[in-house]
Amino acid sequence: MEKTMLLGLVLFATMVVGALFFCFKKTCHATGGQTMTLTSKRFANQSRLPIDYTCEGKNISPDLSWDNVPAGAQSLALICDDPDAPSKTWVHWVIFNMPATTKNLAEGIPTTPKLDDGSMQGKNDFGKIGYGGACPPPGHGTHRYLFKLYALSSML
Repeated sequence: MEKTMLLGLVLFATMVVGALFFCFKKTCHATGGQTMTLTSKRFANQSRLPIDYTCEGKNISPDLSWDNVPAGAQSLALICDDPDAPSKTWVHWVIFNMPATTKNLAEGIPTTPKLDDGSMQGKNDFGKIGYGGACPPPGHGTHRYLFKLYALSSML
């Protein structure tokens, strides 16, 4: 059975001074002109999510890379969610307190609360720590999986 799964890479960020970045698709523009871009080696923005990142595959987290973290950022946080889930926006991944110097996440991040670099992972809507792959209900149509990166002025 083929499930239609799309990925929308959406990137949000907050600078140390609290200025909001304005975002469209996978690129954010700060009021000061700085741009952050979130990408993956395995899939393009608004394309199908490879099966490895779904409940029908390996159910592992994707590789993600970004650039141009605002100067002065103290930490990064990433949330992956599905706004097309039937009952609510479904959270697939929460990772926070990533060092601001982090430039990427490797494929297959361990599903442990604390990572070696001090990053923390929260509980997803599957009730588990770490990444929970795309898994739309049968017959529910196309779902979008939004990866949102935040540059924060402090650790959480």
